[in-house]
Amino acid sequence: MAKRTKGIRRILRLLGSAIVLLVAIPVVLTPAYLVVDPVSVPMIERYLTGRPVIRTWRDIDAISDRVKASVVLSEDGQFCRHWGVDLGALREEVDNFIAGRPARGASTLTMQVARNLFLWNDPDPIRKVLEVPLAIYIDFVLPKKRIMEIYLNIAEWGPQGQFGVVAGSENAFGREPQNLDWRTASLLAVTLPNPLVRNPARPSNGLLRIAAIVEERARTYGERAGCVGPSGRLSL
Repeated sequence: MAKRTKGIRRILRLLGSAIVLLVAIPVVLTPAYLVVDPVSVPMIERYLTGRPVIRTWRDIDAISDRVKASVVLSEDGQFCRHWGVDLGALREEVDNFIAGRPARGASTLTMQVARNLFLWNDPDPIRKVLEVPLAIYIDFVLPKKRIMEIYLNIAEWGPQGQFGVVAGSENAFGREPQNLDWRTASLLAVTLPNPLVRNPARPSNGLLRIAAIVEERARTYGERAGCVGPSGRLSL
């Protein structure tokens, strides 16, 4: 009996140490990302398995304001206003889960940064729960503009290991991301939910319709993304 109790205690200590380590990693690394340009978990996974990773880091002020507005209005229209988590969208997601309705997605850009930097991609409730405190912490530590810069440079943007807006733009259109017009910027933005399937270079009719909606929204409400502009404003 004593031996069994000792074994249980050892297991609990190991589990506790693992939890402390998992908490310590984002707590320590997030402040470092104020000045260090990070790589994502999917990028690390590809490096470790010998698959190509194509990524060129680009300063946020050297990326088209149309791209930034399109991404914000497509992925997280409240990005400049919330504290890392859109509570209204998250509450609706919880209600859908409890009612057994299909998930609609409530991940903010900051939650996506948290997932890409510290978690895993397989969708499950545990990951979603972990995303919330991580996103709040990231939003507390990093300025909005830096969060957006990291997002635009680590998001997966193509099926052959293209990460970040530079690789995504060059792969799809053969252009630098500062040279995109409204059409190409919106097409690049709506690729993000599923870059392994959606192809902005050869968009389906459905993708073109979604991109047109995002373009109109970004043209009309682009000022909502002003927090990621050079001086708190975007030149659209």
